[in-house]
Amino acid sequence: MGAASRRALVALPAVGAVAVSAGVASPAEAAVYLPRAWTRTAIPTAATLHQLKRFTSGYTPALNKQVIAAGGFTKWFEKQLGGSYSDGWSSDTSRWWTSINASASEIWRRDQEGIEGMWLADANYERWTLVRRLGSQRQVLETMTDFWENHLHVPAKGEVGPFRSSYGKTIRRFALGRYDDMLAAAITHPAMAVYLGNANSSKVAPNENLGRELLELHTVGRGNFDEDDVKTSARILTGYRIDSWRTWTFSYDPAHHWTGPVGVLGFSHANAAPDGRAVLTAYLRHLARHPATARRIAFKLARRFVSDTPTDALVARLAKVYLASNTDIRPVLRSLVTSTEFRGAYGTGKKVRNPTEDVVATWRSLGATITAAPRDGEAEVAANEILWQTSSLGLRPFSWQPPDGRPDTAAAWSSTSRFLNSLDLHYTMSGGWWPQVGVRFRTARSWLPADRIRFDQLVDHLARTIHGRGSTSLLLQAACEATGCTPATSITANHQVVKYEMARLLTVFLDCPTHMTR
Repeated sequence: MGAASRRALVALPAVGAVAVSAGVASPAEAAVYLPRAWTRTAIPTAATLHQLKRFTSGYTPALNKQVIAAGGFTKWFEKQLGGSYSDGWSSDTSRWWTSINASASEIWRRDQEGIEGMWLADANYERWTLVRRLGSQRQVLETMTDFWENHLHVPAKGEVGPFRSSYGKTIRRFALGRYDDMLAAAITHPAMAVYLGNANSSKVAPNENLGRELLELHTVGRGNFDEDDVKTSARILTGYRIDSWRTWTFSYDPAHHWTGPVGVLGFSHANAAPDGRAVLTAYLRHLARHPATARRIAFKLARRFVSDTPTDALVARLAKVYLASNTDIRPVLRSLVTSTEFRGAYGTGKKVRNPTEDVVATWRSLGATITAAPRDGEAEVAANEILWQTSSLGLRPFSWQPPDGRPDTAAAWSSTSRFLNSLDLHYTMSGGWWPQVGVRFRTARSWLPADRIRFDQLVDHLARTIHGRGSTSLLLQAACEATGCTPATSITANHQVVKYEMARLLTVFLDCPTHMTR
């Protein structure tokens, strides 16, 4: 990258990228992308753009058209919450990797026979989540699934492998439903049992890991329980077993369940029956409805979608809605998006995209599409390599090892190394250089909205297409410095910007705060 381009990147602090190849468009492409008369690309209102950036994997002109067709953001949001849009992309892509729909025993058999290691089963689930976010019509569902998978965090690693895809599907099934249902399903899932040691917990030696994290991370939060609560919580959770490293069968064995009276944070039960599953279900539903849990969930939602430091007033209102709606998350989201705090967060640029969000948003901004399903194993195709792109930025989707889930604050993702790695990703994607197999990038010429256009008009067109809003004087200045053009330079398909430097121009839009934040 030349000195002029680097000056442009300095002029625009950390932001995202866009992908395009520098090839020449075919006559058919020219007919589609190069109308003789230029018309400004339609963009959403500032409020709608803010809402879309927070609740989707990245703005696209097609997304804007979908919102318009729905009758505006509010109606679109309701259709998203109600599941009106097709989920075919998710089901179709789940068949790209055998391990996504395979049973635990099948995943283990494939590992033992040298067909596919369990670590690849984990990696394949991570890939599927990225691909889902890239092309799903149910963007709010994917956004909320990502939120909950980090709240009820189970990393994709090691002996979790046989169960990680099943766990992710479980969270996704409840992501727009009631939290008490989701909590019960997650805590009793074999993936959680393996990760936090509940699979080898017994009445003789209760393992306290899950009992502690259930209280500290998944429900009431630190400072609202004591060590006796942790011990009792662990006892209630006993009874589940996994035949690890043999059949991977998940079962409940009453002989391992601790019996006797229990009491935790206002919950009490005789717990006299050897089969303690009914007691556990009642306990989990009690915790899900606890006022401290309501505040914790409300805070994390407000931090995710509004601000790293949400106001106490907003958190209190959302917690009240959560409890009044019997832990149904949809009324909480409706209250959140209509709050003055949410509307007031537009344009602050303080919610920085993490590595996963940056990669997916870059694909969407560039209009890059996956053209081939991967083969089982380490085939070098885009649907597999998108995972290594997130790794190059510092974090794969579920590689965070502690049980608290990845950080959700700007400071966590604003390091110099992260920014420099993002610049590299944006540039290679903009040039169509990586990945190369199983992907289609837009041609450089396809970004021209007319046969001949002034450079400042082209910059405005790209801003509208990539950012969802018009150009600014600073953005134009950076684009001029990156390409050596003046605002009045006439751009045609034969201009050097189109023939040789489109990747450099596109990175101006990706390496700036508008793309790097949500």
